[in-house]
Amino acid sequence: MKKLYLLLVWIFGLFVQVQAAGKHYTVIVSLDGFRWDYPEMYDTPFLDSLGYNGVQAVMQPSYPSKTFPNHYTLATGLYPDRHGIVANVFLDKCSGRIFSLADKQTKLDPYFYGGEPIWITAKNQGVKVGVVYWPGSDVKVCGAYPDYYQEYDKEPRLSFVERVAEIMRLLKLPEEIRPQLIMAYFEQPDSNGHKYGPQDKRTRSVVEKMDCLLGELWNGIRELPYGADVNLIVTSDHGMAKLSPDRVVPIARYVKKEWTIGVDASVPAMIYTKEGCVDSIMSALKDVPHIRAWKKADIPAYLHYGTHENIGDVVVEPDLGWLFTDDFGTSYGTHGYDSTYNDMLVPFRACGPDFKRGYIMKKLFPNVDIYSLLAYLLDIKPAVTDGRLDDIKEMLSD
Repeated sequence: MKKLYLLLVWIFGLFVQVQAAGKHYTVIVSLDGFRWDYPEMYDTPFLDSLGYNGVQAVMQPSYPSKTFPNHYTLATGLYPDRHGIVANVFLDKCSGRIFSLADKQTKLDPYFYGGEPIWITAKNQGVKVGVVYWPGSDVKVCGAYPDYYQEYDKEPRLSFVERVAEIMRLLKLPEEIRPQLIMAYFEQPDSNGHKYGPQDKRTRSVVEKMDCLLGELWNGIRELPYGADVNLIVTSDHGMAKLSPDRVVPIARYVKKEWTIGVDASVPAMIYTKEGCVDSIMSALKDVPHIRAWKKADIPAYLHYGTHENIGDVVVEPDLGWLFTDDFGTSYGTHGYDSTYNDMLVPFRACGPDFKRGYIMKKLFPNVDIYSLLAYLLDIKPAVTDGRLDDIKEMLSD
């Protein structure tokens, strides 16, 4: 009996070791405003090597190609039109409140956030997720937070180097409390891309610094005893287009104030109209060069936008590199444009045990597929989304 007992203990121990050895972790990093072609424009040896040793592809953001809508799409697998974060700033027609990233009360209010983020899907199935500043992660969506997260507005905010250290801290936690997925967000190169434009030497500098920082992260991951069991994904929310003060269509020249409740003069511009004024605005904008104006219901189907109640009654899409505004401001780069434009596309790099080596994916895929990918990597049952794992299954190892 003693021999049998010892044999059973040995078999159980072996089973646990096999199970642990087969457990993979995933780190996904988003570099805000990172154009798909920055690795071609600038010196990014780490991202080049990540693609060479893993998977490289180009991903299409959702419309509008803005930060909060797209990061929440990456987390939920839903188009902005469906999850409700339809822009960085928008009017909630039911309550009359204006959602804005500058307003903590609305930005942190779960009322505005539809869908089920991957960290909630995982939590409900007993899988831990750690998040470092991913937009929406400090909001109590579905009545809960991620297992580990940071409050973005809490000062002092972690530096980029400290964020890498936090990712490593989470990866080094004891196995029973270690997150199987870590999601991390960095504001660059978006900040420099806005301020100076995507082709400026200062944007080049920060792109190359971010590449170096990610290289340090990957080196740290590979030095872990289980580093070979960690996937690293690097991607972005949107690209960046160059602006010029001579490429502006002034709103006031065509749209009378008495026709509107309010106008968000971003890209795209959203016009909230007074009753009976939609046709007047559409008529005024009909033949204006360098813009496309749509009634909400007439937004082209390929943009997957226009059914949510909080989208403007009239949506104005400027030509790439143009603005529909009365104030050019101080930015020499922006985004939000038609998400099929080349300047709005983003890179996708992935390396690790679950991805093929040296694989170049030739077709574009939509960013709504990322939720499905993460659910697959975590081996959890996904919520119903707009994404399809089949779109990207070819990049996964056999």
